[in-house]
Amino acid sequence: MAHLGGMLATGLSEVTDDLTVLDGTGRWAVVVTFEGTAVCARFDTWEQAPLTDVGAWRGPGLGEWTTSLDRAGYVAAVQEVRERIAAGTVYQVNVCRVMQAPYRTGADGLLHLAARLAERHDAPFGGLVQVPGAHVVTASPELYLRRRGGTVWSSPIKGTGRTEADLTAKDEAENVMIVDLVRNDLSRVCRPGSVAVEELLSVEKHPGLVHLVSTVRGELHQGVGWAELIHATFPPGSVSGAPKSSALDAIADLEPAPRGPYCGAVGWVDADTGEGELAVGIRTFWSDADTLCFGTGAGITWGSDAEREWAETELKADRLVGLASC
Repeated sequence: MAHLGGMLATGLSEVTDDLTVLDGTGRWAVVVTFEGTAVCARFDTWEQAPLTDVGAWRGPGLGEWTTSLDRAGYVAAVQEVRERIAAGTVYQVNVCRVMQAPYRTGADGLLHLAARLAERHDAPFGGLVQVPGAHVVTASPELYLRRRGGTVWSSPIKGTGRTEADLTAKDEAENVMIVDLVRNDLSRVCRPGSVAVEELLSVEKHPGLVHLVSTVRGELHQGVGWAELIHATFPPGSVSGAPKSSALDAIADLEPAPRGPYCGAVGWVDADTGEGELAVGIRTFWSDADTLCFGTGAGITWGSDAEREWAETELKADRLVGLASC
């Protein structure tokens, strides 16, 4: 099953890793891991319905969570990024850590967690995908790609604080840097002159924190499909860095655990209408047979303070990990 965009999807009829199906027929739930593995699931029935659940979520204990990078390891990674910036190889890198805890709730467990988050943590792109190869619950606040026919939008988030007063000049500069990256990515598949910034440095309030958000719009070249659009823009700039290729090299060197669906893409595509909406897979849980995972991270620039960046990763995790724990 899946619940995305306020719609409940049932009647699973096909699962594939081929993104070109998104330009065929049917309505699809989509998950793409940060490492680029895609799961596209076609459902026969989509109906506008709230996510309701009569079961009870039995999460791990709060003290059972471990992290791929502890405080010392994360601080060291931030310092390494600053050294790379000083050397001129990169300007910004999003450094993340993966938290894990025992998962004991069985096949329906993520439905219970998704229902709990829908009730207690309002998120514009909250959702659930539970199909072979993808078991994901997201409370994402960030739009990766929205497509309506030939028009596409992306709204990167950069800059996080408990309140608006916590946002700094560093946050604004980082946001503008990533906006430029998103513009460049979209220009690969959009008509010349059509890529423009619709909104710059807007403050959005979410449960427990605020974000700086900008929006970029473009008009796609004739014939550009979802596979080409995702290939040109993936992974999302806000969770990789700039230049993207150098940032991805740094991420591979510094992060000891794969991100999986975290920082990838989660959403839906209606191949019949050409519409779709994919969120950046942040504030996202995923599971395998016996482990529940959650990712958290921060964007590192030359102006970063390592302890402050660590604190930002804790802020982003605190509320949701708390809701997922007993």
